Amino acid sequence: MVVEERQAEPTTDALATALAQFDAAADRLGLDDGIRMVLRHCKRELAVHFPVRMDNGTIGEFSGYRVQHNLARGPAKGGLRYHPAVSLDEVRALAMWMTWKSAVVNIPYGGAKGGVIVNPKQLSDRELENLTRRYATEISIIIGPNEDIPAPDMGTDARVMAWIMDTISMHRGYTEAGVVTGKPVSVGGTLGRAEATGRGLLYIVQEATRHIGLALEGATVAVQGFGNVGAVAAQLLRKAGAMVVAVSDSSGAIYNGRGLDIDALMHHSRDHSPLAGATGCDQITNSELLALPVDFLIPAALEGQIHAGNADEVRARYVVEGANGPTTPEADAILAEKGATLIPDIVANAGGVIVSYFEWVQDLQFYFWEEDEVNERLHRVITRAFRDVLTMAEQHSVTLREAAMMLGLSRVVEATRVRGFYP
Repeated sequence: MVVEERQAEPTTDALATALAQFDAAADRLGLDDGIRMVLRHCKRELAVHFPVRMDNGTIGEFSGYRVQHNLARGPAKGGLRYHPAVSLDEVRALAMWMTWKSAVVNIPYGGAKGGVIVNPKQLSDRELENLTRRYATEISIIIGPNEDIPAPDMGTDARVMAWIMDTISMHRGYTEAGVVTGKPVSVGGTLGRAEATGRGLLYIVQEATRHIGLALEGATVAVQGFGNVGAVAAQLLRKAGAMVVAVSDSSGAIYNGRGLDIDALMHHSRDHSPLAGATGCDQITNSELLALPVDFLIPAALEGQIHAGNADEVRARYVVEGANGPTTPEADAILAEKGATLIPDIVANAGGVIVSYFEWVQDLQFYFWEEDEVNERLHRVITRAFRDVLTMAEQHSVTLREAAMMLGLSRVVEATRVRGFYP
């Protein structure tokens, strides 16, 4: 018997969003058609279809991808997601965003992304490991510490990265710690990696409040998405004095105008209990969360959550993108017209790739840093990138999205031109 894992329809056209953002930045930079053609397309795309033996003895057939967008600035870097809605176009878009993100924060990586069409919650631990090791084997022909370095993303974690690292190491006959990042510390991971994206969001919000003269103490925050990124960001922002009034997961959203107890909610969700079952708060919808009159709205769920149909309802002063591509180009224009400031994903959520870079460097050197050193370096890199984006925005009188895209794209273009075209 063959059990087929079928692809779900994507909820938004992430690739159209990524290309629209690219085209707008390319227009402002006056790029010629040749460079545009190179950077509009992904360099390498691998689609794999593979069997996995299930616990009940049946054979499951799964599909996955690994896409490398651009390698001009260094090895490809990007996460692996396990989700029913994974599609090739989504992975292309995410790989492209990784290229610009790495360039904006000025680390020597290109962009990549990967994924498997699967709901990991429906797999046993053994099935999940079998799927991971087989997928790692299928993409082993294009990944490596000098070629393409995967990392965790939606539906994957440090344990999955350890399985991939071990699989590639078995193939090569020696430990290849630098083939992935986001691993457990015991097998070459770095301290501070698990919290890196959420901590980076904290640093960005702190820098933004300093820039505009707003006190973080008492500032109101709503977070859409209570996974690793959203939960950590909410917890760190609360500890820094902000008042997190609403959070959400796939079950719905919860609200407390006096502030939520994020530590208790993290404990509640640790055993996969839905937030909708939490006590001491009001139940609201995800749509109502996005419309709350807060100082900072952090969309940290899926792509395309703020779009033409709901952007006019957003009342936050600042939208800080914790997810990749949560705001469509149409929504960008609506938010700008309303006077809301949007801090784009390619700088706001770059903490993960920055600390992944630190992990990779440590693996290559076989020398590891203390957590406070990791966090201090993260703070320095991500706040410098934010200031660079602010400067670009002020110089060209553009939004922060446009400025970040122009900055990242210009750095990739420079590397492409300096390297030239082979042969």
